[in-house]
Amino acid sequence: MIITIVALREGLVEVVKASIAGSIIGNILVVLGASVLLGGLKNGTQRFDAKAAGTNATMMALAVVAMVIPAVFALGSAEHRPSDRDIERLSDGVAVVLILIYVAYLAFSLREQSPNEEEFEHHGPPTMKLPVAGALLVASTIAIVFMSEILVGALEPTAEQWGLTELFVGVMLVPLVGNIAEHLVAVQVAYANKMDLSLGIAIGSGLQIALFVAPVLVLVSVLLGQPMTLVFNSFELIALVGAALIAVLISQDGESNWLEGAELIALYAILGIAFFFVP
Repeated sequence: MIITIVALREGLVEVVKASIAGSIIGNILVVLGASVLLGGLKNGTQRFDAKAAGTNATMMALAVVAMVIPAVFALGSAEHRPSDRDIERLSDGVAVVLILIYVAYLAFSLREQSPNEEEFEHHGPPTMKLPVAGALLVASTIAIVFMSEILVGALEPTAEQWGLTELFVGVMLVPLVGNIAEHLVAVQVAYANKMDLSLGIAIGSGLQIALFVAPVLVLVSVLLGQPMTLVFNSFELIALVGAALIAVLISQDGESNWLEGAELIALYAILGIAFFFVP
């Protein structure tokens, strides 16, 4: 969120949109793929709650469909092409609806899918006092803002020097940097044979981007004077639809194995090669 808001302020709208698509794709293909691969190699066939995973996958499919609609609308027809203002209004409306359904999803998850509290019962005194934790959180946020300024400032000259397009940088590089912490956690818990938590992190993080971060960025872009729509290019949409479809397929049987993880990573590599050559 912080990185993309800084990028929006600098006018890098296409990079921000590409990073949204890349974050969703990366969470499903890289994070989930690496988790399933390494967890499967260590533990064999792993099992998880198909009902909870299916709910997440269904929400992901909904989010992707919502992102397809503005792109189709922008194409218009041979007789009528929608104005930029109409496209912006549609994106704003879709953004509001997505935020509302995300709130409903959180409420449903907390009420219907909350884990057994005993599994997370804390024994012993707190390891950190509340003021210290709050100060650490504030300091970390300030540091992230500072590092985001540096990252965004280096994007354009680095891309030009390496001969990379803004699309490739946004889809493949920015999401990996911005989401590295949760990537590692998802893999670690999968390696420990806790696939429910791993899937929750991988697919849940993608959902957070699609249903909350992207819509908020659309609304924030208006305030920054850099209007951003939810109109993605055809290649980004194909990748998003493919990732959502795979999430649904993997979630159906409640089981995963290392080969499925290898397949996800292989697809991400193919997409990376394709994005590299997209002009």
